[in-house]
Amino acid sequence: MTERWMPAWEIAERVRAGELRAREVTERALGRIAELNPALNAFIQVDAEGALRQAAAIDARVAAGEDPGPLAGVPLGVKDLEPAKGLLFTLGSRAFAGQVAEEDSVQVARLRAAGAVIIGKTNTPEFGYKGFTENRLWGPTRNPWNPAKTPGGSSGGSSAAVAAGMVPLATAGDGGGSIRIPAAMTGCYGIKPTAHRIPRAGEHAPTWGYFSTLGPMARTVRDAARYLDVASGPHPDDPEVLDGPTGFEAAVLGPAPRLRRVAWSADLGYAAVDPEVARVARAAAERLAAAVGAELEEAHPGFGDTMEAWMTIAAAGDTRLVDDMTEEQRAKLEPGFLRFAEVGRKYTAVDVARALEERHQVNRKMTRFFERYDLLLTPTTAATAFAAEGPPPSEIGGKQVGPAGFIPFTYPFNFLGLPAASLPAGLAPDGLPVGLQAVAPRFADALLLRVSAAYELASPWRYPGQD
Repeated sequence: MTERWMPAWEIAERVRAGELRAREVTERALGRIAELNPALNAFIQVDAEGALRQAAAIDARVAAGEDPGPLAGVPLGVKDLEPAKGLLFTLGSRAFAGQVAEEDSVQVARLRAAGAVIIGKTNTPEFGYKGFTENRLWGPTRNPWNPAKTPGGSSGGSSAAVAAGMVPLATAGDGGGSIRIPAAMTGCYGIKPTAHRIPRAGEHAPTWGYFSTLGPMARTVRDAARYLDVASGPHPDDPEVLDGPTGFEAAVLGPAPRLRRVAWSADLGYAAVDPEVARVARAAAERLAAAVGAELEEAHPGFGDTMEAWMTIAAAGDTRLVDDMTEEQRAKLEPGFLRFAEVGRKYTAVDVARALEERHQVNRKMTRFFERYDLLLTPTTAATAFAAEGPPPSEIGGKQVGPAGFIPFTYPFNFLGLPAASLPAGLAPDGLPVGLQAVAPRFADALLLRVSAAYELASPWRYPGQD
């Protein structure tokens, strides 16, 4: 295996053992970015000098007999909705053009302390408000499978960088599908852990507020598990962060789980879906069920579309963000984002209370559902990647859909805070990746990772240009 496609865990183990030098790994990553980024626009900033300085410090620690950590020498991209000290922090918006982060987020600080080499910042739509990556400040990011297409969003810069082999890992965040959508559209492995698994303390408040969950963009399940082991855990500034055992990589390295029943839903009972996407995802669901010895049954959770309730709570974050800006900053915002932010003004406190009650009732239905089924499988998105500049498709599977019609499967599980992952399912007839979404019960992140690893072993995957 060439170093370009070497898993993050293997890079780290070889650097720790002195078999690879972190500086050499970093130089090669910078070379690939210089070669590929002009066409893809995955990175909006590359800090070559800082990255090489970090790598040299890691090599010095290894030479001194020290252990730099479980991500030693691993090149890492950081999504531009998250601060990394000394690097741009524009949130994809002209309103914050030139802004530089004064400190790391807790997640970035933990990854850095574990030996990851921060290469630079990856592109995102303005404040992460849409499911494809394009903004007025940096332009569109393009998909390595077909540069005319989007890599999804809002973590599209991260997914394009990982799928193209620029870096093996990148940070991502998911308020309505922003890890799983781009993972599906580029063939990456993306996992949204149980809500509050990774602390959000010490950083800019996320625009998706209550539903935003941090997590990795990766090419392998083991890489994602190691990332979660590093980034998860309590922090005194975050009152909601989970304080529980991790051991995710150890779980992945254990035997494949043996499950009883796995549910498959092509549409959750309400969604319009491209029939080819459903076909490819269904075949992947059958392979996953076989890998864990389970029966695959067609079943819907029966909760209906949660978009209105999700929006009632989520939109307030963007409304607040706009209200906190100066008049000069508001004048620089994209019209689409302003229209989106205005949605939050129509809801009252009573509406929010009703949405929270709906969340409670839907969660009860999912609890009963998981008493019968170990996992729920769906397509990750309803369509494959569309034009890099947008707009999303207005018709899917012969039905008219709204702007969010291509992502009906992701936001319900932000609404509920359940762990969910997108796995590479295969290619559609248009040559673009299709994702299989796997949803597990609350706190069952380790189970989800173990199942993902069993599926990965049964369904090997290759990226564009991978030898």
